[in-house]
Amino acid sequence: MNIKIAYLACALVLLGSLTCGGKRRTSIPAAAQAVLDTAIQDIDFGNYDKIYREASDEWRNQVSLEESRAKMQQLRDTTGRAHTRTLQTAREEQTSTAPVAGHSLTVFYQTNFERGAGMEAFVLIEHGGRWYLAKYYVTASAQK
Repeated sequence: MNIKIAYLACALVLLGSLTCGGKRRTSIPAAAQAVLDTAIQDIDFGNYDKIYREASDEWRNQVSLEESRAKMQQLRDTTGRAHTRTLQTAREEQTSTAPVAGHSLTVFYQTNFERGAGMEAFVLIEHGGRWYLAKYYVTASAQK
């Protein structure tokens, strides 16, 4: 798949997620916030194997450890490290469709990376009372 098409697809998912229905929140459930904070820290420190091991089944069923690691490293190589993140919105949903079926929380950050500004989206899903990272998207000026 062409890399520009992949980035366009991610941008469309982000845009659709911003405009579609869902419960907008000003706060994030504490258990979900803890998972989100850990995921952000692991991304920032390059702990890509740990992210994969702790991710949802949905994440691990879509890519292998090696593919996940390579994609995360490619994002880091393209954007550089994140300097600042500003929470934009969080949306909690109960759906049977994309981006993730079930009880999910999508959190958007405006992020300043070493090589430009962008948007990060973290999709968490709840299974059995526990939250897991299910998807991670980045759109950034450095990707163009």
